[in-house]
Amino acid sequence: MLSGEHEAARADDRDQGENAGIALPSYVAGSGTLDRLVDTAREYARAAASDNTLKAYAKDWAHFTRWCRMKGTEPLPPSPAMIGLYLADLASGSGPSPSQSAFRPLSVGTIERRLSGLAWNYAQRGFPLDRKNRHIATVLAGIRRKHARPPVQKAAILADDILAMVATLPYDLRGLRDRAVLLLGYAGGLRRSEIVSLDVHKDDTPDSGGWIDILDKGALLTLNAKTGWREVEIGRGSKDQTCPVHALEQWLHFAKIDFGPVFVGTSRDGKRISGTRLNDKHVARLIKRTVLDAGIRAELPEQERLALFSGHSLRAGLASSAEVDERYVQKQLGHASAEMTRRYQRRRDRFRVNLTKAAGL
Repeated sequence: MLSGEHEAARADDRDQGENAGIALPSYVAGSGTLDRLVDTAREYARAAASDNTLKAYAKDWAHFTRWCRMKGTEPLPPSPAMIGLYLADLASGSGPSPSQSAFRPLSVGTIERRLSGLAWNYAQRGFPLDRKNRHIATVLAGIRRKHARPPVQKAAILADDILAMVATLPYDLRGLRDRAVLLLGYAGGLRRSEIVSLDVHKDDTPDSGGWIDILDKGALLTLNAKTGWREVEIGRGSKDQTCPVHALEQWLHFAKIDFGPVFVGTSRDGKRISGTRLNDKHVARLIKRTVLDAGIRAELPEQERLALFSGHSLRAGLASSAEVDERYVQKQLGHASAEMTRRYQRRRDRFRVNLTKAAGL
């Protein structure tokens, strides 16, 4: 059994919130004004990362602390040597997980994300983690060298695919909403979190991730995305049946939405709205369901088809289908580099620029 000192330390560790490091210095006397400023600073600190990121970091910390206790050590203060062993365990899958059952080795990307989660959690607790320490850096370098693989890409939803998918949807409220979700997400090259975080107007809700202005020639989306604020222009389509702006207007009109979240839940019968903002997981489920209903890649078993497509399939679809200058696609997707945009292009002429001939060979 653990000593009372260890128990107290663990209780204190559990109480360390994501912003527990933000407090008055010990030599400053508290006051009502200063205490309110501390609360305000903590609110701003919470806004520094998305809810999904904070949840992932919390899970990373919980997993690591359980692992430490199974090994008979403590997570605080940070030990680069133990963190190096933890990374090795994640990569090799050599030991039992905290649930006492065997676990599969994690991918290099997941391991790096776990390490980022640990660094963030340590920083919140006032313990900077030196990721360049040899116990961490050399182990991670070896993991990358031995286990790194090209990223697994989701299949792109191309123009004919998206048309077939929206054709499977009914014309009740739920169908109107889902049609707008798919067409807007496709034409805008949006992340699923960006789709559901939209509000009708600026500052409608505290958790807004952006808003929409509907204009004569299209819709202008102002997004607070993972790379910062950006504007996305979505022009009107060639016909109403496939126009994302028309689909959005139809949904807002018949759902009688003129304030707050653009996309909200509906009743089971699809005839009434709930007023609650749609969860981003709905977008992924919607894509998978309509892919099956539309018979896309029907030559494959159902589970393989489901695994091929995700929310990113919309972004990859726009990047692969839009036959325009690459710079415009890069801007629409909000990528910092053309190289990142090319990763989304599933079908492009990789040899359009022939440097061999250009070099005189």
